[in-house]
Amino acid sequence: MGWLEFVLTCVVALPLVACLLLAVPAWFGVRFGERVISAMVGVAFGGAAAAALAALAGMLGSGRDSLEVTLGRWVVVGDYTFEWRLLADHLSVPFALFAAVLVGLIGVFSRRYLHRERGFFRFYLLLALFGAGVEIVVLAGALDQVFFGWELVGLTSALLIAFFHERAKPVEHGLRAFITYRVCDVGLLSAIVWLHHRVGSSRFVPDGGPWAGLVAPSDTASVVAVGLLLLWASMGKSAQVPLGGWLPRAMEGPTPSSAIFYGSISVHLGPYLLLRASPILQGSPGVAWAVVGVGALTAAHGSFVGRVQTDIKSLLAYASMTQVGLILVEIGFGLHYVPLIHICGHATIRSLEILRSPSLLHDHHHLEQAVGRQVPRTPFHIERLVPNAFRPWMYRHALERGYFDSLLRLVVHGFMRVMRGVDRIDRWWTGKVVGEPMRIDAGEEQRR
Repeated sequence: MGWLEFVLTCVVALPLVACLLLAVPAWFGVRFGERVISAMVGVAFGGAAAAALAALAGMLGSGRDSLEVTLGRWVVVGDYTFEWRLLADHLSVPFALFAAVLVGLIGVFSRRYLHRERGFFRFYLLLALFGAGVEIVVLAGALDQVFFGWELVGLTSALLIAFFHERAKPVEHGLRAFITYRVCDVGLLSAIVWLHHRVGSSRFVPDGGPWAGLVAPSDTASVVAVGLLLLWASMGKSAQVPLGGWLPRAMEGPTPSSAIFYGSISVHLGPYLLLRASPILQGSPGVAWAVVGVGALTAAHGSFVGRVQTDIKSLLAYASMTQVGLILVEIGFGLHYVPLIHICGHATIRSLEILRSPSLLHDHHHLEQAVGRQVPRTPFHIERLVPNAFRPWMYRHALERGYFDSLLRLVVHGFMRVMRGVDRIDRWWTGKVVGEPMRIDAGEEQRR
């Protein structure tokens, strides 16, 4: 293994080592102080950022467009072989670099923000695990490995939303985000299985584009199916309509986790996945237009709904939703470097805005006290384009968040009623077979 391969491995290995150094002693009842905990995470992600920068410099200096590291065969079952591969190219290395930098900065910022918080250790452990999951997703050489990191990011996201578990609402909102992730992750898993059946592999390979991508199946139906499944997975992770209702509720977590998850990195993993799947989008214009449609609808929805929010974190959540929707539009139109630059710029700015939001409210309050009146609102220029007759309807639409929550609640309740009916039929049939009467529990009797 050369030095380039070594530093690329360090980008993933250092966050994982930080997780182990925090988790293993805690398992045996050993807890470190706040300075030590924050230093471990800061050094790990600082080292990961330095390793990513060294890999980028080495690739540019040697004139290599991509670098692949194979860490051995892990599973061999019949014709299927799982090899852990790390892939560095024009897409993964910049993303890995800025992700490591942002996670490290959040770790440094949180040392004082969460000082003497009871969940201080838990926050840093989940932050390190999240950073490791992101680096696995970004540097994975195949969709099989992407799925591992994808699940780590989803798990840590839900746990940090429910960070203040003493209250019911954070737990409820964390559970909603987790369920949304799980439902949409079916799309990613199904796409992996489909590609293995039709192509024989889910590896990212060079195809003449700016970076490596998936190998498109030979038949149009499979291309459309895989593309739509990957779009479905991206919609859940990136809070696209009609599945984005969990994003403003995710702000129940600590402000640093809101910044790193829903302002900078986590919500951009969906666009990253679609950038890797660019050969699929190029092979099916219908899927590409579906990406454009979802992104445009999300951008319009986030823009209108964000205008009526009364708290700054919800406003920033819908602003993030709007920008991610625009990034999907760029990807659907076949652009490559424009969405990558958009992702890096938006992630950095939005993260800083969310971190600044609590003190901004404090400063705004003092400003109004100093001038003796409310600070004038910034004019909404888009309102001038809307006829007066439609403004009340659009205001009501925005207040109801596009009615997507109500529609989703209707679908979920209908599905649950069907499943309860199936459960009753199953228990009735089982009782007939074994000769026992069907029992109705108290909860079901109360629902009736």
